[in-house]
Amino acid sequence: MKSMDCNGTRSNVAGQATGSVLEIGFGSGYNILFYGKIDKLYALEPSIELYNLAKDRVSAASFPVEYISNSAENIPLPDHSIDTVVSTWVFCSIPDAIKALKEIGRVLKPAGRFVFVEHGRTTHGFFSKLQDLLTPLMRLINGNCHLNRKIDDLIAKAGFEFVTLEKFPEAGRPLMFSYRGVAIKKQH
Repeated sequence: MKSMDCNGTRSNVAGQATGSVLEIGFGSGYNILFYGKIDKLYALEPSIELYNLAKDRVSAASFPVEYISNSAENIPLPDHSIDTVVSTWVFCSIPDAIKALKEIGRVLKPAGRFVFVEHGRTTHGFFSKLQDLLTPLMRLINGNCHLNRKIDDLIAKAGFEFVTLEKFPEAGRPLMFSYRGVAIKKQH
């Protein structure tokens, strides 16, 4: 399972989930192996084809999994119903990232946590300019992938504050810059 864990990143992120969990962009279910003791997983994934690739992982899970065929901009769950929201490398391709993040805030319980790892805009000047140049092409050929989204700014703009935040370049991949952390809703 090491290749699916991306150097421990999936287990680090999914392993922090507790209680009732919503995974944004469930895809083919790679994170399912890394969840600890959770009550239930809501697997939000607009592509039934990707979700169907996860059937074996879902059937082997030690917790109930409910598939939600929808986009993250419109999460069909009640307000304040989720303990943890997890995302791993999906916010590059969500058409309206701010709307999706606000939906996450809506469904999280007051003490809920958003646990994530995402790639986005690098802090290196030359490579950030290169990301800007390549993003239109990447959006066309790689499922709407925006290489240049400043993930921490988007999360903060949507009404979250960071409990933890790491920003780091991916080894050997100069255009891949990662943001990993935990965010909670700002208390008003």
